[in-house]
Amino acid sequence: MTMQFDIRAGKADRTRLAVWAAGIFNWLLVAALLAAILVFAGEARAQAAPVCTGSDMVAEIRDGDPDLYAAIAAEAAETENGDNLLWRIAPRQAGGQPSFLFGTMHVTDPRVVDLPGAVRTAFEAADTVVIESTDVIDQAAMMAALAANPELTMFTDTTTLRSLIPAEDVEMVETRLRERGMPLASVNRMKPWMVSAIVALPSCEFERKARGEPILDLMLAEDAQAAGKELAGLETVSDQLGAMASLPLELHVEGLVETLRLGDRVDDVLETMIVLYRTERIGMFWPFFRAVLPSGADGRSGYASFEEIMVNARNRTMASGAEPFLQNGNAFIAVGALHLPGPQGIVALLREAGYDVTPEPL
Repeated sequence: MTMQFDIRAGKADRTRLAVWAAGIFNWLLVAALLAAILVFAGEARAQAAPVCTGSDMVAEIRDGDPDLYAAIAAEAAETENGDNLLWRIAPRQAGGQPSFLFGTMHVTDPRVVDLPGAVRTAFEAADTVVIESTDVIDQAAMMAALAANPELTMFTDTTTLRSLIPAEDVEMVETRLRERGMPLASVNRMKPWMVSAIVALPSCEFERKARGEPILDLMLAEDAQAAGKELAGLETVSDQLGAMASLPLELHVEGLVETLRLGDRVDDVLETMIVLYRTERIGMFWPFFRAVLPSGADGRSGYASFEEIMVNARNRTMASGAEPFLQNGNAFIAVGALHLPGPQGIVALLREAGYDVTPEPL
């Protein structure tokens, strides 16, 4: 049975939800990139028909706590570039061809993978398709990167995952992992964020992955290759894994423990993200996260660290990396939608770099 969001949740419950919600959008792509390594998780579920059972938590807040919803909506309304997924980028040089920037969601859900008409038109007309990382389709390169940097994903000293979990949480962690078909002993050498990449997704997502259904980014890459388009990436798997690994280990351990404690609520949070994404309310992502953060300084500090390392710093890297393709023109650039809005989002950064970036209706 799916756990429902409790708008009266205390500080502890809100901390759990915040840790999970703040990481889910990035863990989605990490989980996809690690599919070759985590295949055992998919194979265990591959035979069952994928059924997603989550509910929209924002709708629950709207109906159950109108004042909190009004605060979230008001902050979302003030978020720069927070209400559009597709953007037209005019060339800076005379006679150049425009390009398009599209916000993706790293899931297999048919509602996400089915591209709106305007997005499909922009994609098909492009000469070059640029995604966050082409390692999503190059398993050999990903495996080579992991082999060259084992410390990013595995403990290479005497540390174990079990040794880092608070004593009072060990039994719960062991039980929840066993329920997912992955005993703690089987993942004891993995870094906690790597295990989180598995447990932060509903079973229906892993079932679809195990059945060979691609996440949106992979579908775009495969379609680009089939059409003979140039395909490029803005980051490498090592970049993304390095960013995750650079966060404090304590934050990763807490994220794993609290993610497991949430149980089936994982379905609710992902469903909420999909609903916001499909209705182009991407400016509501961060206000929603902030609404469930604890008021204490520690929670805010952890949140700020995550946002800077996993979002803002990567925004700058991706905006800079996109410029050569924009200068050549007629490119279709697809990155996670979380990277588009806000004063430090990619849309704002490209405008600061001198490009005319305007929203395109879907």
